[in-house]
Amino acid sequence: MKKKIAVLFDLDGVIIDTESQYNSFWSEIGEKYNVKIKNFGQLVQGTRVPDTITKYFSHLSDKEQREIENQNYIFYTQMKIDPIPGVLDFIYELKNTDVPIGLVTSSNNEKLASLFQKLYIKHLFDTIVSADRISIGKPNPMCYLQAARDLNINPKNCVVFEDSYNGIKAGNDAGMLVIGLSTTLSNESIKDDCSKVIPNFLNFNFQFLNDLISLERNLN
Repeated sequence: MKKKIAVLFDLDGVIIDTESQYNSFWSEIGEKYNVKIKNFGQLVQGTRVPDTITKYFSHLSDKEQREIENQNYIFYTQMKIDPIPGVLDFIYELKNTDVPIGLVTSSNNEKLASLFQKLYIKHLFDTIVSADRISIGKPNPMCYLQAARDLNINPKNCVVFEDSYNGIKAGNDAGMLVIGLSTTLSNESIKDDCSKVIPNFLNFNFQFLNDLISLERNLN
C-alpha cells in the first residue's frame, strides 16, 4: 500500500511570482535605514516581517519599526500578483487525486486576506499556516511541522515546494522532501539542498511527483 502524502507550498516565489518585487522593496528599505549587508533583499526572503525587523532593525525606534511594517503592508496590497506558470493546474490535479494540500507562508493573515481577494485560491488548501500561527518563522521548521500536524501526516511523507534559502532549510529540518523553485535563486545555488529543482510547474505533474518520491524512498 502506498503511503499517503501531503504537499506543502510556500507562497511567494512558488505559487505567485513576487520575489523580485520583494527583493527590490527590502533592498530599498535596507538602503534607507543603512543596513550594510550585501544582497539584503535576497537574504530576508522567506522570513516573517517581525523576525526581519527584530534581527536587522532593532536599533530603530518603535515608530520607525512600525513605519517599516506599514510600508511593507502597503507594498503587499499594491503588488502585482501573477501565478507561477503551471502551478494552479498542478494544484487542481492534486485536489482531483485527493492529496492533502497546505499553504505555509511567512505572510500574516492580513496580507493573505488581501491576496485572496485578488487570487481565488484559499479554498484549494486543506490547511494554511501563516506567520500568525507560529512563534518562530523560517528557517525554523515549526511552520512545516504544524502543517503536517494539521493534516495528520507524518513529516517524512510531506513534500515541500520552496524557493528561498530560509524556506528550503525549514523544509529539510522538518524532515520533508524538498523540491526547489529556481524563481528566486539560481538552480546551482539551491540544488544541493533540494531533491529536485524546477523553474516552474509547466512540465511537472502528479506522476512526476510520484516518481520522484519513489526514487527518494529507494535511495534511502
